[in-house]
Amino acid sequence: RLQLGEGEADMETVIVAFENGTMAQRFGELLENTGTAKCLLCRSGDQVRRLMSKQTVYCVVCGPHLSDGPAEWLAEDLPPACSLLLVGPQHMLDACASRDVYTLATPIRREEAVSTVKLLLQFGHRMERYTRHRRSPLEQDLIARAKALLMERDGLTEEQAHRTLQKRSMDQGLTLVQTARRTLAQGGG
Repeated sequence: RLQLGEGEADMETVIVAFENGTMAQRFGELLENTGTAKCLLCRSGDQVRRLMSKQTVYCVVCGPHLSDGPAEWLAEDLPPACSLLLVGPQHMLDACASRDVYTLATPIRREEAVSTVKLLLQFGHRMERYTRHRRSPLEQDLIARAKALLMERDGLTEEQAHRTLQKRSMDQGLTLVQTARRTLAQGGG
């Protein structure tokens, strides 16, 4: 792939999947030309799943049917923060049984397509924050004990001890829980 243009590096990624390659390309160009998202195009549910496993995506836009089956089957395979938007004729969208799917009937206005995708991307960010991993009581205790050790040994405040653990985590590429466990095992050293 060519180097990303200015502003493109932080642009959202959307997967656009239509059985008809021309339709996928047109929808992808609409999202990219309006600065809404960079798009990964594909034709099958299997390709969507492979792309999802490699990166964070908050929205998948597709036709009601893909080359390997109904697109609504994808809904159960997507992470909680990713929305599935089916785009197609109303009679085909009416046949969709899943409540976890958003729909947009054709023909659609460009502005409607763009605003819907932007809304789903915002929703995805909010959902990710809401569903992000919560620490168990055991993990919270481990972090508290590591902070207490640093506070006692190094004369730090709780906030300074927490920042110390965070910095070590980032420097070592570990989670905060892994760093706390390592700190306790090494006696804080």
